[in-house]
Amino acid sequence: MSETIEKRLSDLGVTLPVAAAPAANYVPYCRTGNLLLTAGQLPLKDGKLQASGLLGRDVDTAAGKDAAKYCAINILAQAKAALGDLEKIRRLVKITVFVASTADFVEQHLVANGASDFLVAALGERGKHARSAVGTASLPLNAAVEIEAIFEVE
Repeated sequence: MSETIEKRLSDLGVTLPVAAAPAANYVPYCRTGNLLLTAGQLPLKDGKLQASGLLGRDVDTAAGKDAAKYCAINILAQAKAALGDLEKIRRLVKITVFVASTADFVEQHLVANGASDFLVAALGERGKHARSAVGTASLPLNAAVEIEAIFEVE
């Protein structure tokens, strides 16, 4: 029998938080057919941003990678809220990583690795995904990173 996602999370020392409620007029996730799409998730831990400001000015790449991991943890929290059981995830299809960064910062892909590496570790083969890493001038609440995801689900 293969290892469960919950077991992998435990082995990684991660406890999923309660999924964050939306902060405006949107839903935190939307399911259509066998796809589950999450709203963008910020790098929140215990309700506090773990990285704010711009990569290349206020935040270094290592801290950005860590922030991306927190975004990914919050994505899984939303998936669990939507599905009730993470084992209903067939695969992670794609993540889009938005990195608030200066015009000359070119390591968005390295920041995104913080989420990608964590999601593959947590989901195993089901976690291998397509990805976009995009630099942006700013993000809500001055967050350094925001990530959205698309899953194929049962």
